[in-house]
Amino acid sequence: MLDRIQKFQRRGKESCFFWGARQTGKSTLLERLFPDAIRYDLLLSEEFERFNRRPSLLREELLAGKTPRQPVIIDEVQKIPSLLDEVQWLIVNHKIPFILCGSSARKLKRGGANLLGGRALRYELYPLVYPEIPDFNLLRALNHGLLPRHYLAGHSELLIQAYVGDYLKEEIAAEALSRNIPAFARFLEASAFSNGEVLNYVNIARDCGISSPTVKEYFQILEDTLLGYLVPSFQKKPKRRVIHAPKFFFLDVGVANHLLKRGKVVQGGEAFGKAFEHYIFQELAAHRSYSGTRYPLAYWRTASQIEVDFILGDHETAIEVKGSERTDERHLRGLKAFCQEYAVKRSVLVSLDQRPRRIGKIDVLPWRTFLENLWAGEIIR
Repeated sequence: MLDRIQKFQRRGKESCFFWGARQTGKSTLLERLFPDAIRYDLLLSEEFERFNRRPSLLREELLAGKTPRQPVIIDEVQKIPSLLDEVQWLIVNHKIPFILCGSSARKLKRGGANLLGGRALRYELYPLVYPEIPDFNLLRALNHGLLPRHYLAGHSELLIQAYVGDYLKEEIAAEALSRNIPAFARFLEASAFSNGEVLNYVNIARDCGISSPTVKEYFQILEDTLLGYLVPSFQKKPKRRVIHAPKFFFLDVGVANHLLKRGKVVQGGEAFGKAFEHYIFQELAAHRSYSGTRYPLAYWRTASQIEVDFILGDHETAIEVKGSERTDERHLRGLKAFCQEYAVKRSVLVSLDQRPRRIGKIDVLPWRTFLENLWAGEIIR
């Protein structure tokens, strides 16, 4: 069994929301950490029906016995927003702790649901990351993706196909956009070609035959349902003219591979560099959450196409990712330009080099060394 980093650190006896895309392993983790917890799974039709009819059943059942020692777990809580009023009453009046688990806070936010008035912490679960996988295999990760079932499967193609074909459509239908499923299917394909790229809403809208506001709304749905992430442009007091539009990454490199019909990703192949950059993004996105620091994560690109893949914090760390075994001066152009403009504590080139090197003020780190340093808290402090 894989040992996940997420352990609800610093939760104490507090209640919390626990968000993560489906198949990241939320239910498995909760069962392992809280084996004796009272649990309600709203994906079960009978549970959904009885609580949807009478949310007060939650209060009546929990007050019928002793105060639970472990937190009460409600899975897919977004399916019945009215339950949160009962949850808040039980937290305030009977000190019962809850873990409110779900794959999307979108319905709760849009419906004006009770988000417990700051009484609940927020935790997230991401696809697998480097420290969680014994004998980590980079090419396996780039081809299978890091959703637990997909990474561990002998053949992940059918699993990823089902995930994309069923789950993504299901999420959109659940967001009351089912009438536009054909348009959304076209959008998914177009958005895949934007994976890891600066978004051009007008071009995507034209390719999909929909409006630019609809494209923005679709990207927002992917982000709200934790299926993708918008990475903002770093724009603090620029001396050069910079690109303002965000970049976009799907939650998992395996999902992007399927949508792009990449085929097998091999080292030195055309798709390797893009998939490798996507994977490093996944590690950074998870690290900023699991570490509790939630440092800003951005990219930097000038109008003249000088770019740095990732800027961490308030320009504390600049990171460039190259799928090359022999990096040299030409790979450092973006990092050098950024360091001329901002005071940077650390500049890192992540690559396939065999050993760490230092070129001027830039650290050239093999990908494995970089990840070990990242999770040891040495890349950004």
